[in-house]
Amino acid sequence: MISYRRIFLWLLFVSLLFVLQTSFLPLFSWYGISANLMLLLTLSWSLLYGPRLGAFMGFMTGLLQGLATGTFLGMDMFAFMIIGYICGAFSRNVFKDQVFLPVMAAVTATFAHYFLVLVLMLLLGYRFNLLSHVLHVLLPMLCFNIVFAYPVHRVACKMQQWTRDRK
Repeated sequence: MISYRRIFLWLLFVSLLFVLQTSFLPLFSWYGISANLMLLLTLSWSLLYGPRLGAFMGFMTGLLQGLATGTFLGMDMFAFMIIGYICGAFSRNVFKDQVFLPVMAAVTATFAHYFLVLVLMLLLGYRFNLLSHVLHVLLPMLCFNIVFAYPVHRVACKMQQWTRDRK
């Protein structure tokens, strides 16, 4: 049975993170790069709910981010779906309340997202200086994602507890 309370609370949480990512975090950006809260939410969701729902959340957050940023629609959806599925596949083998789990997952997912988007951009014919791009895009994003990974994961864990079906 579908719990409308659960759906409403998760939609509210996704909306809050999205508003935070698009309106507040750019004030503290480094050369226009800030934390990717939609990626961190996809990670936490897939660690909590598994690969299929992780891929679904990746699709939805990637779609939301793609529509809001105006970049190539589908790149973030594709990358987030793959990351959500793979991270969710590993979720059965890890203890979800560890402190370093969301941080290490954020590091890995940030590299994976960067690599997937980089390959797609190269396939589309874009050329750029890789070293400069890594220094000005990947490293700041990695630092921001490390800082926000644990708080997003803790709130997602609390959300899972609040929305758990009571029998």
